[in-house]
Order: sequence, then C-alpha cells, then structure tokens
Amino acid sequence: MSASTVELPQTTQTEHQSPEWVRISYASALALRFRSGRFTQPFDFGGINLLLSYDRGCLSDCGYCGLARNRPGDYEEKSFIRVDWPLVETDELVRRLVRHEDKLTRLCISMVTHGRAYPDTLDIAGRITRSVATPLSLLVAPPTLNEARLQAFRDAGADMIGIGLDAVTEDLFRSLRSDVPKGGLKWSQYWRIVDAARLIFGAWKVNCHTLVGLGESDADLMGIFTRLLEGQIFSYLFCFNPEPDSRMGALPKTPLQRWRRVQLAKFLLEERGIAPEQFRYDDAGTLVRIHAPRGLVEAVVADGHAFMTNGCPSSGGEPGCTRPMGSWRPTEPPRDFPWRPRGVELDGIRAALDLDSLVSPGPGPSRPPELCAPPAAGRVTE
Repeated sequence: MSASTVELPQTTQTEHQSPEWVRISYASALALRFRSGRFTQPFDFGGINLLLSYDRGCLSDCGYCGLARNRPGDYEEKSFIRVDWPLVETDELVRRLVRHEDKLTRLCISMVTHGRAYPDTLDIAGRITRSVATPLSLLVAPPTLNEARLQAFRDAGADMIGIGLDAVTEDLFRSLRSDVPKGGLKWSQYWRIVDAARLIFGAWKVNCHTLVGLGESDADLMGIFTRLLEGQIFSYLFCFNPEPDSRMGALPKTPLQRWRRVQLAKFLLEERGIAPEQFRYDDAGTLVRIHAPRGLVEAVVADGHAFMTNGCPSSGGEPGCTRPMGSWRPTEPPRDFPWRPRGVELDGIRAALDLDSLVSPGPGPSRPPELCAPPAAGRVTE
C-alpha cells in the first residue's frame, strides 16, 4: 500500500477514547476515504476493521502483541499486526459506512482488555447495526465477558464472534499471556467463552485465531484445528509477524515452507475431509508427510483458496475480511493472499511446499462433506 495526503484530524489518545472514537486499520482508512492512497495491487476490499481505543490502551501484556502494555512507546504510536491504526470519530465512521455500504463485505470490532471494553463495544455495535446491514463480527476479549454479555452482543446485531486464542497449547498460552509482567489471562476462561459463544451464536458463527510461530509444533496446530472443526467452529490462521520492541520482536518469522504446509494441511483437514491420522509428524511434531491422493492435493494447490486469508465471510459467503498486510510487508511474498493467487504466485507456493517430499499416496477423504467446514470459511466457491 502507498499513501499520500493525510486527511485525519490531529488528535491525541488522551482526548479521544472509545466509544466516541475508534481506531481503524490503514486499509479501512483507505477504503472509507479517511486517507488518500491505493493498494500496490488492485483488488476488491470491503472488510472494515475497528479497534477500541483508550488512553492506557490494552491492559494485557502478551509477549508477541504490538499493543502489549509493557511494549515501549505511547499507545497511540503502537501498531497492531504491524499495521497503522488511525484514530477516527465513531459517528463519522458510521456515516462513511453508510456512504460506502455497497462496497462493504464485513465489519469487525476488536476489543482490548479494558474495564470499559464491554459497554463500549455494545454501544458501537448498536450504532453500526442500526445504520448498515453489512454483517458484523466481534473479536472479543474473554476476560471482560460472560454468557449474558455474549447474548447482549447477539441481541445488538453481531452475527459472528472471534476469540484470539493465538497460542494453541496451554503451556504456551501461560508463558506468553499469563506468566508475564502484566499478564493474568486464563486459558480456561478463553475456552469457556469459546464454548458459550458456540451455544449462543450457533454452528460456524464462532472462530478462534491461531498463530503459527509462537513455539508450537505442527502437531499442536493440527490438534486445535481438529478440535475446533469437530465443534463446528472456524479456526483462522495467522502468521507470527514480529512486532519491533515487543518481547518477541527479535525472533524470526515462521519459515515460508512451514507456513505453506500448515495452510495446506489445515485446508485438507477442514474442507477436503482428510483424516487427522493421514498427517504424519516427526519426533518434534513437525509435519513431514501427508498420505492423500496426489491429484487431490494438486487440485487444492492449483485452486489457490487454501492460501487465501482466513477471515469471516460476507453475507454471500465470499471473502469478507481479508486483512491485507497483516502478515507480510509489500517487499515480501504475501503470506496469506487477500486475492486468489494465480500464475507466478501459485508457482511460488508450489516451490515452497515441495510436494514431492511431502505427499505420499494415501486414501481419499474420509469425513463426509456435511462434517467439513463450509466454503463460507471465507473463500469463493466458483
């Protein structure tokens, strides 16, 4: 993305807080004409992401997060998934959502861990759903919630709930999100909110964010994907993208081959019915073999959807939230594509996967289609 004239007012975090003000992703600012600029590659974009904003910011201290409480710098200068989040007035944002509604595909409010996060999210959600019909997701902060509050979100018009699990094992969760200077998040509370949201919002209306590169194994990831699939809960995949000056800022990004293989394995498990036992791991839990028909795997790679951004769908099932630049920079190969990869992009994917060393002949799908994740996981079905 490239930007030119900045049209946003000069503000400070102390003066402008939620619910009257929110931060929006840089891509959202472009789409709603809060900033002038363009994407380096043209594509349809209508997934608007909002982030609550407070003078003290998020009170959690996750080791990998750009918004972490103990990350150096003022909160208004901190990035989130290495993307700028300009501050805008909530009511002006809603007016622009109305103006551009024909181009919108999905809206999402991201909470932070803060005492005002629940009532402010409820307030902003109501302003949005009373004004536009675009489907609304909430990426929630489990420490602030209970069953009654989840029900209130649904009554306010939210149609999907996301939970940023991120770390896929309890030990990792504890070390990165609990046993930290200002931690205190609880694995059990996150799963309680996952289960409660599933009951309240229904099948395929809840998602969990999972991160590749925090220290987990491939087997750990596939175990979580399987658990969520069996509960009819989407798992959305993110690539660890080190935030400068965070406690994990000096660690390397996930190797591209590992990332591509996890993307492929996840898609085969969730949307092509390949059974968990058809994925084989070495002693360290690294995926080393997929036993499946080579033709099926080749078709998935050629199709390209497995390597697109995981995100909530639009009302029609096509990609709704594509988060451009969330996992990669303009000078890097896209990690998750906000468009359907083709041509040289698919060539790069095939090279990274090295299917000759990964795929061995094996049985076809063993899970009936009705037990697979629906294509509305955020991909078109052409």
